[in-house]
Amino acid sequence: MKIFFIGSVSFSEKALLKIIDLNAHIVGVATKSKSNFNADHADLSLISEKNKIPWKYVKDINAPHIIEWIRSLNPDAIFCFGWSSLIKQELLFMTRIGVVGFHPTALPFNRGRHPLIWTLVLGLENSATTFFFMEEGADDGDILSQKPFCITYEDDASTVYTKIEENALIQIEAFLPKLQGGNYSRRKQDLTLGNLWRKRGIKDGKIDFRMTSTAIYNLVRALTKPYIGAHIDYYGKEVKIWKVKEEKYSLNNIEPGKVLEIKQREVLVKTYDGAIRLMQHEFVTLPSVNEYL
Repeated sequence: MKIFFIGSVSFSEKALLKIIDLNAHIVGVATKSKSNFNADHADLSLISEKNKIPWKYVKDINAPHIIEWIRSLNPDAIFCFGWSSLIKQELLFMTRIGVVGFHPTALPFNRGRHPLIWTLVLGLENSATTFFFMEEGADDGDILSQKPFCITYEDDASTVYTKIEENALIQIEAFLPKLQGGNYSRRKQDLTLGNLWRKRGIKDGKIDFRMTSTAIYNLVRALTKPYIGAHIDYYGKEVKIWKVKEEKYSLNNIEPGKVLEIKQREVLVKTYDGAIRLMQHEFVTLPSVNEYL
């Protein structure tokens, strides 16, 4: 089975190395030299060169000259793991097996954009990694492999990203021989059971201390590294917040946003239902006690 591989993020790199390690026949790789929006961008050219795999930097995977290049390599399947633009019909149906995509949720639930971030923002305790056969809709094709995993209160974007990678690599090792042998199965998604997550914007990353402490905690851990960070607006400037801790606060007649304490550069702020301690942040000048954020 000849595989064409498309990817440009950290997970793409791990998946490509895994597939190489499994001695699969990879006939080509499409990747990106840089990304203006993927904080976890990875350039796959060095891995490709080291393993003597033909590769190209690709801006538009659906461009006619790229389509012709892929067609000339005569792949039996295309693996697309970590690509931020849509794949159109000509490429989707080019090969006899199809395009295998990846989505880190329990499809058909939570299809769509920014799945890891929304998972943590919403405080979900369970998710899954899913490989599926891509169609023209959003993450709605038949499922090839799905493996659940748990999310703890202590998890953040970095640790969940690691769990996703570890889960997915186990799945690749299990389903690749089945694809090669032609004895794999497909499970149709019941889209009436699922939902579609929207694209997030800059406002979705702003901390409002009228939120509950838990909501703020979830927002910060969802956007911490490798992502762009949650933020507050302070005197017209954006201040990134990377780590917080929920604190109990008994006085219920204090307004949200009031700075309650400054201790060793940690800033304790009143929230709707308690307080939140800003433990890792990018304040140049610390706010003052009794100031409002």
